[in-house]
Amino acid sequence: MEVTVFSPALEGIQHVKSDAGEILTKPFLEACKHILPVIDKFGASMALVKTDIGGNISRLESKYASNPPAFNYLYNLVKPEIEIKTAKGSSSCTNGLLWLTRAIDFLVELFRNLLEHQDWTMSRACTEAYGKTLKKWHGWLASSSFSVAMKLAPDRKKFMEVISGTGNVEADIEKFCTSFSPLLQEIHKFLASVGMDDLKAS
Repeated sequence: MEVTVFSPALEGIQHVKSDAGEILTKPFLEACKHILPVIDKFGASMALVKTDIGGNISRLESKYASNPPAFNYLYNLVKPEIEIKTAKGSSSCTNGLLWLTRAIDFLVELFRNLLEHQDWTMSRACTEAYGKTLKKWHGWLASSSFSVAMKLAPDRKKFMEVISGTGNVEADIEKFCTSFSPLLQEIHKFLASVGMDDLKAS
């Protein structure tokens, strides 16, 4: 069977919606978890992103585990916080979902850059993606940590070899971008509707 490092995430994303079109919590978090091995392949340059995504998944998972029937749908995890006005707290699940979505936005943009700009170095693809996604939400400290990390980005050619596995990696990158993008947009739309979309890093 032909597989790339993206295969588990691509498989997972197909099960994220209920028949009625709602985002299911557990399958969504599982699909996000499958992105962590992809981030691993970047080595030290993405350590911050990996910690961030992993931490936010864990936060949402433990809330889900506290009452799976009540939190079967993703937005149900955050609605109670929105109602009692704790959504903007730094340890809230709403905040966790917001930053998880933003971090995956960054990865989608980064992989889109790698597809569309074959001549770009990995460092440039990362920096351009960061500028379009996370940068506007980060303060000076987070931005400078990120700039330093991007200098550790792996060589593009070696990286592509590592993530290729036995499958067609460019086709899988394309699928990754097209299947995650609409989902992320939908979550952003929901977060915007409850006044969460403009929250910056403290």
